[in-house]
Amino acid sequence: MRVLSSRNTQSNIVLRNKIDKIRLLFRKDKESYLCFYRILGFYPRNIQLYEQALLHKSTSVRSDKGRPLNNERLEFLGDAILDAIVGDIVYKRFEGKREGFLTNTRSKIVQRETLNKLAVEIGLDKLIKYSTRSSSHNSYMYGNAFEAFIGAIYLDQGYERCKQFMEQRIINHYIDLDKISRKEVNFKSKLIEWSQKNKMEVSFELIEQFLDHDSNPVFQTEVRIEGFPAGTGTGYSKKESQQNAAQMAIKKVKDPAFMSTVEEIKTQHVVTTTESKVELATNSDTELATKLENELEAELNVIPETKPENALEENTSDNEISTVQPTMEAGKTSQSKSPCDAPESLNRDLA
Repeated sequence: MRVLSSRNTQSNIVLRNKIDKIRLLFRKDKESYLCFYRILGFYPRNIQLYEQALLHKSTSVRSDKGRPLNNERLEFLGDAILDAIVGDIVYKRFEGKREGFLTNTRSKIVQRETLNKLAVEIGLDKLIKYSTRSSSHNSYMYGNAFEAFIGAIYLDQGYERCKQFMEQRIINHYIDLDKISRKEVNFKSKLIEWSQKNKMEVSFELIEQFLDHDSNPVFQTEVRIEGFPAGTGTGYSKKESQQNAAQMAIKKVKDPAFMSTVEEIKTQHVVTTTESKVELATNSDTELATKLENELEAELNVIPETKPENALEENTSDNEISTVQPTMEAGKTSQSKSPCDAPESLNRDLA
């Protein structure tokens, strides 16, 4: 039953192409139709949709009603349709695989980097209309146009024709589903995961930022493993430059000679860190010992200071006593020399 339905579909497509080819004889813009036919494998019905799909917003083109005319709306639609079609294809191709695997495989196909390459492969890059200042605006222009192109196919021909285009014209020619399902895409995430597993320190440093010949900003990032340069990447965004740098670093960590150097650097870092900790601990112990010694000495110095005060009090008491005693002795002396004894003294002197 499925085979019969497929045959009927193919017959309808062939018949429709013949009818569209006859209509083409009476059109003035034959070259445009033939150009899209070479890409699509069928003749467009509403060629304006495909032309709009290749119209970048930088052109500032407006419709008859004065509204901006570009591919952004078609890009939005094509993004959703592409997700559905690729999900359909991947689901049927990998029977028994779990949801996570299917999601990851689909994301690898519909990611901007893949769509950029596909757009170039089928020649969309030569048909996109844009401002000259945006010629290298960012590397996603072609991928965005590809999504818009899918949206145009959907509106012009429907879901089935759109799916047929993806299967026969794109995946069968340019994408190896088995290979791409095993492909590592998020290189930065993979590198960080590797570093955590192997207990390596990884850092991303923006080393340069400049403008290209069209005054578009370009970023250059360097990946360092244990402080050692492992790869550099350039892109029209920091994220893109980091991904490219991480991709290079992942290749480097598979090189035994490179990893040997990194291991030596890591060992040196460990030794240096250990020595610093020991020195810090020694300094801390020395400072603590000095502090305790000072405190002990301060406590000991309190005792000599207290004793002289007591001694002073004792000496003061002794002085008070000694002061009284001489007074008493002086009293006795004065008593011996009192007027009562005077005659005795005089008598001795006279005698």
